[in-house]
Amino acid sequence: MIAETICAAASVAGLGVAGITAYRKRFLAAARIAAYALVPLGLVLTGAVQWVVDTAFSPTAWIGFGLLGGAWALFMTVRAVERRSGVGRKDRKAAAKAARREAVAPAASAPSLGRGARGAAEPAARPKASGSGSGAGEDFSDIEAILKKHGI
Repeated sequence: MIAETICAAASVAGLGVAGITAYRKRFLAAARIAAYALVPLGLVLTGAVQWVVDTAFSPTAWIGFGLLGGAWALFMTVRAVERRSGVGRKDRKAAAKAARREAVAPAASAPSLGRGARGAAEPAARPKASGSGSGAGEDFSDIEAILKKHGI
């Protein structure tokens, strides 16, 4: 009963301030103040204030909040210990490595150029790079040329 009265008084006071602000020709600010002033009254009328008051003075609710806080603290402690000690890190790395090794469709990423003439079972041959280096070496030589051009 007291909480509802306080909320109603806060709403009335806020609406009074909004009225004074509107009288000073600051209509947008007055509308914003009125919106904030109506929130406590809306909470009272929906019953949310009564629920909060009942919860605040309920020992069962406080025990529940304590248990939730303890569970959160335990969860965060376990997580911090896992990060420091690396527990579970090896398992995650091994699973990631196995997933990389065992592809679902190994030929799915292979290029399809030239496959039609040779058949589906034979993998496509890559063209040989002319010159002394491999394909990756040629890419690096291009990068080196660009860097030399810019003086790096």
